[in-house]
Amino acid sequence: MKIKTAITAAMLMLAATVVASAAPAATAKTDNPNQSRGAGPGYEVWGADQSNSVAGAAARGVDGSYIWVWNSEDITRQVTQGTRAQPLGCDGDNQPGDGPCDVKAVFPGELVEHDDNGPTGAVLDDYLYGRLHGMITDPQNRYMNVNLFGPGNGFVGIIDGATKEAVALFRVTATTAGQRVHMSDWSKDGNSLLIANLNGKILERIDLTRDADGTITGATFNQSASLGMGKSLAVTDNAKVYLGANAHGNQMIGSVIGSYDDADLGDLTPAGKCRENGCESGPDGSDGGRVNNVIICPIASTNGNVYVTFGGGGLIVADSSSTPMRIVGEYGQQVINGAGCGGEQTGDRVWVNAGVSASGAGATQSTFTLYTISDAAFDAVQPENTPAPAIVYQDDDATDGNATNTATGGNLGGVGEPNETGQLPGVTTRRDSHGMTATVDGAYVHTVDRIQNTVEVIRTGDNARFTYDLTSNNGRGQGIGACGAASVTDDAALPSNDPAPDLMDTTPDGRYLVVALRGPVPVSVTHSAQGSCPGVGIIQLTANGRLGRLAAVLRSTNVVDDTPVAAPGGHLYSGAEHSDVHGASVRTRVEDPG
Repeated sequence: MKIKTAITAAMLMLAATVVASAAPAATAKTDNPNQSRGAGPGYEVWGADQSNSVAGAAARGVDGSYIWVWNSEDITRQVTQGTRAQPLGCDGDNQPGDGPCDVKAVFPGELVEHDDNGPTGAVLDDYLYGRLHGMITDPQNRYMNVNLFGPGNGFVGIIDGATKEAVALFRVTATTAGQRVHMSDWSKDGNSLLIANLNGKILERIDLTRDADGTITGATFNQSASLGMGKSLAVTDNAKVYLGANAHGNQMIGSVIGSYDDADLGDLTPAGKCRENGCESGPDGSDGGRVNNVIICPIASTNGNVYVTFGGGGLIVADSSSTPMRIVGEYGQQVINGAGCGGEQTGDRVWVNAGVSASGAGATQSTFTLYTISDAAFDAVQPENTPAPAIVYQDDDATDGNATNTATGGNLGGVGEPNETGQLPGVTTRRDSHGMTATVDGAYVHTVDRIQNTVEVIRTGDNARFTYDLTSNNGRGQGIGACGAASVTDDAALPSNDPAPDLMDTTPDGRYLVVALRGPVPVSVTHSAQGSCPGVGIIQLTANGRLGRLAAVLRSTNVVDDTPVAAPGGHLYSGAEHSDVHGASVRTRVEDPG
């Protein structure tokens, strides 16, 4: 069975005109020791496109989305020979050229909704579902999670990485605060999914069972495990699961178990402070407390902890293995600033960043901060703001004289004044820390600046900092990089060679980083995310992983979506390209013959 996408002839014509890396660029010197390992394992690069997969949608990112998948052999040919990599389809045969995959085809609208009492009488098509915000590979490299960030509801799914078929799909809990998924993360053992219910202000969990080969045989949304992050929370609609045949004719799995009566939806932390400022049960937390606990990202650690970042700043660390999950650490917004989503772990150190707010306030903010926290400390419940996080890098006078780090969710270390320079390349002085990944040996952590098109690199052994750009051929200002050739051409006034990098990952052979590149019509964070070459960027590591260069762009395209544009502080784009890739991730093809 073939799963066909809604790509029109016009869309295919546009794709054919893209010549990103059509001719190999001058090769930069590469001395990454991982390259001596040979070709390494085969892998796939997955891109999460937030744009609508249907025409005539009421708004950006509300109805459908596209899944882009490319295989490593095609990527290598594009980087070295200029032959453009073709996306795989979701029909199971993994043939290049069959993609991208429509989320609405992978998860059919006829799937029947169930709660913990059985069928509800609804089907998936009763809801708008779309805005594919990101996909993360499970630790076994068998599955991808699917996070649908559409407004007013939130869906979390699981896809089989080898066959590209849907395995499970859930709708998260609705509370008096709201209901919406931002992202989810796998526990480090792969036995649970930890869900950031953004507007619901609840950390939620799906428990997974696997057979000896790592195949997921059961997926249960455990309502009893829920941990509230807001104030005065009450459940208004239970979690749901969707059952029936997937697009391959195989039965979806999943169930909803447990009771919210057993969950922890209280107002107070172990220190007796409000989880979110303004609760009636106690005082606000120290150092600014937590002003708005919309959950941005859950960052799982090897010790079973999960670091929960908030839009309004502050941080909660939770033990994800207990039922209900329980708070073991708490930080105020002046200690950990807001809107962080990058997260990594190297040794005992968990890395967390802070960037600009996704709300309208973020249009004049400029923030690039990196923290590390010792994960071992949370074997026991810690007092407020303990252990103190290390500020590894903050873009302000104290570290580099730029004085651009302004107030975001409690940041008092910068100039503190609004930055009105917008996001146009060559004009803006704003910064926005976002996607993060580590090299395979853990020696370096790379974090992108979504506005400045640069990458800050920290050497984990001594916290030394290095910087490279994603706009030049060599990453050091010489020549035009791969985004220039891949840029949208149907609006001459749109600034070209503007990657607008977002979430990122590392290839298993250690040669490349992959990074989502935003489009000219960003679905989310419009004041920081407008770019000119939507797709997934391939960053070739150089200098033993200390530096890099944008070597190629796996170009995505979508001219089906025709919703109005919006780019505060950027260019009011007049063309047809709506593709907007927000997340990029790598899956090792463990199913390949050994």
